[in-house]
Amino acid sequence: MNQSTNIPLPSAVDALQARFALRVAAHLTERSDSLAADLGERLRFARENALERGRAARFAESPQTVGVSSSGAAVLGRSGWGWWMRIGSVVPAFALVAGLFLIQTWQDKAQISVAAEIDAALLADDLPPTAYSDAGFAEFLKTPHE
Repeated sequence: MNQSTNIPLPSAVDALQARFALRVAAHLTERSDSLAADLGERLRFARENALERGRAARFAESPQTVGVSSSGAAVLGRSGWGWWMRIGSVVPAFALVAGLFLIQTWQDKAQISVAAEIDAALLADDLPPTAYSDAGFAEFLKTPHE
């Protein structure tokens, strides 16, 4: 025989807690008109302190993570990894900078080797290097020859 246990979803529990809190707050608000002014002020101050402590406790207790809600939307929040998440977010930036540095170095070496090949070809040629800087030689190269 299968016995199913009814375990409420966290969202259902949150909804029930919120509904209960609203009902309690409504009853307290109804009765607050008949209280003395100093007692009402003390209760207001106590309520604000309790709300602040509740927010702080909820924030500290529930480590938030990236997940999927019941409607299929992505939910983003805090994770409990701490320093590992910080290191994990800095390492890709360092890898990017190192990669860009290596690419620049490789490009510089490629340009130097191309310039060295051109220099070697000029020096190994029969023409003297000063002929390439002569304006007449440039015009000679531009004119068509048979």
